[in-house]
Amino acid sequence: MIIAFSVTPLGEGVDVGRAVAEAVRIVRASGLPNRTGAMFTTIEGEWDEVMAVVKAATDAVLAAAPRCSLVLKADIRPGVTDAMTSKVETVERYLAEE
Repeated sequence: MIIAFSVTPLGEGVDVGRAVAEAVRIVRASGLPNRTGAMFTTIEGEWDEVMAVVKAATDAVLAAAPRCSLVLKADIRPGVTDAMTSKVETVERYLAEE
């Protein structure tokens, strides 16, 4: 499965970068395939392992702020691996045809 998620600390002012960096550090340490963009971090793996990382990232934000907003989008396709890369490659292939 692929999960795109965003954790945002609430109640700690406008500078959220340090708390978000701690969440991203947890994702990267997980060893699961991941990418971080300006608004979401994407992670790929099995349900239990991915959700455990999302929970740990959320807990890291809650260690720095009294509240946390979590936005999560999931693509659940049992038996599919490396979808995080292959989905983008498919779109790029179509774009190259024009």
